[in-house]
Amino acid sequence: MSFLAVSGYICTVIHDYTQSLMSWYRAYGRDLPWRGTRDAYAIWLSEIILQQTRVQQGEAYWHRFLERFPTVEALAAASEDEVLRLWQGLGYYSRARNLHAAAKQVVAAGGFPKTLEGIRALKGVGDYTAAAVASFAFDVDAAAVDGNVYRVLARHFGVETPINTTEGKREFTALATALLPSGQAAAFNQAMMDFGAVQCTPQRPSCLTCPVAETCVALRTGRVDDLPVKLRKTKVQERRLAYIYIRCKHETAIRRRPAGDIWQGLWEPVELSVLPTGLHGQLLAKDVKHVLTHRILYADFYFLEVTEKPSLSEGYIWVRESDLDDYAKPRLIERLLALVP
Repeated sequence: MSFLAVSGYICTVIHDYTQSLMSWYRAYGRDLPWRGTRDAYAIWLSEIILQQTRVQQGEAYWHRFLERFPTVEALAAASEDEVLRLWQGLGYYSRARNLHAAAKQVVAAGGFPKTLEGIRALKGVGDYTAAAVASFAFDVDAAAVDGNVYRVLARHFGVETPINTTEGKREFTALATALLPSGQAAAFNQAMMDFGAVQCTPQRPSCLTCPVAETCVALRTGRVDDLPVKLRKTKVQERRLAYIYIRCKHETAIRRRPAGDIWQGLWEPVELSVLPTGLHGQLLAKDVKHVLTHRILYADFYFLEVTEKPSLSEGYIWVRESDLDDYAKPRLIERLLALVP
């Protein structure tokens, strides 16, 4: 069923539905630290961190970033290595690079943009993040449609358009915009997000205590588990990696990963394939599994101690082992380095 095809029906329930959600939010909404501020920088930072991160984990990073970079100017003035190092453990490192680039945009512009279009122009900011920041910081009437909102709307109104299509994004945004009460965008957006996170959850939603159960299409037609609809994901690919940790007089060799591949800008030990012929290492681990969004990595890890530094390909540098923590590394590499004797 398409929302646009039943817009007449939607108009008759907008007020009651919206008011029910807002009442639920006042009673059961989450107490999150970034909701206690109108600082666009702090709000934007929370939204970028939470793009691919659970709230509980993201909150700790949000506090950590604000402590280290209390203003957007401080973030912009930092080096990329500093930002990546603080981001370490969150994954999806392009978010950190985009965060850093956007901070520089904000400083160059003389301050944080206050319009939906201006926020949308920042590096790494999409429609959802722009709407969230604009509504939370500047009271702009913009509907922020995230995964929780897709699910809540698809179930309640029986929308079957796939959420990961251009048509779906347009249709759900139109529906959320129609429901949004003028002048209350911040509260409405937060209510929708929290309702999806707490009440209308992906698995085992609390339908028996749902304040809008009587008008929920999915509940009435037995399709709660079928909505929202999402087209099949990209096939997950497997990739094999092999590293060797070389120790030479309390130093080790690492390189920064290049652009155009996973972990851009992060550091890793020597790839086994570049080790000069004749050198052998001790196997520390085999087939260490690490899961990314569209890849499953399997890594072998070796250790080698030498008295003379071997010749390595361009890009590798030698650093003191005691300084390794100063270099941002992927989570998989951290796991491997923990095995070094």
